[in-house]
Amino acid sequence: MFKSATEPMTFSQVHTTTDYFLFKSIDGNRNINKLHLSRLKDSMQKNYLFTIILVNENYEIIDGQHRFTVIEELGLPLNYIIVKGYGLKEVHILNATSKKWDSQDYMEGYCNMGLKDYLIYRDFKNKYGFGHNECQALLSDHKNVGGSKVKSFYDGTFKVVNLKEAERKAQLIITIKPYYEGYNRKTFVLSLLRLFNHPNFEFTELIAKLKVQPTALQNCSDVDDYIVLIEEIYNYKRRDKVNLRF
Repeated sequence: MFKSATEPMTFSQVHTTTDYFLFKSIDGNRNINKLHLSRLKDSMQKNYLFTIILVNENYEIIDGQHRFTVIEELGLPLNYIIVKGYGLKEVHILNATSKKWDSQDYMEGYCNMGLKDYLIYRDFKNKYGFGHNECQALLSDHKNVGGSKVKSFYDGTFKVVNLKEAERKAQLIITIKPYYEGYNRKTFVLSLLRLFNHPNFEFTELIAKLKVQPTALQNCSDVDDYIVLIEEIYNYKRRDKVNLRF
């Protein structure tokens, strides 16, 4: 026999209620996936199997926000367990074992929490249209993204180093669009970010060479191959050849 929401509660007790107003989303949780919601609703309408959601002592939903939404819409009895002390960290851990969070989920989650750097990041991404890895590299003023950089984005400690400089570089990269439709490919963007730090590289000269070789840029498999190709384009009809690989 299940306990009601008004009776004393402990960690091991499963409670049942239809008082949905007790519950709320936790700040920073990922947005509801409408496709997942639709499929779950169809399944529960056909056969409502016993299911439990986890909440903390504040009735914030830790695990099962999609199930809760469907149960509320259908007016079904809600089974839940209270786990004291759980928060957003546990949300991330639990979701990692089910549907994996992607960069978009983390971005929206931290934006919902009002974290300034993530709000800037989202505006930047929407404005320039680059992918998550490229935006992280541009905004963190780093020529590559990996390891601690990726971890910082996921754990909520991502910081925008220099927005003005990131926008300057993004605008330069976009000027290549007329000469190369893959201007926003991750490996191409990362190759340019590496070249921006090269003492012998002048972006204006690359554009000048592309104007006379408008089809020279082609898709490459990795950053190193792009840099080799860009070096060839850069040195077109140039007497004093420049080494951009080292």
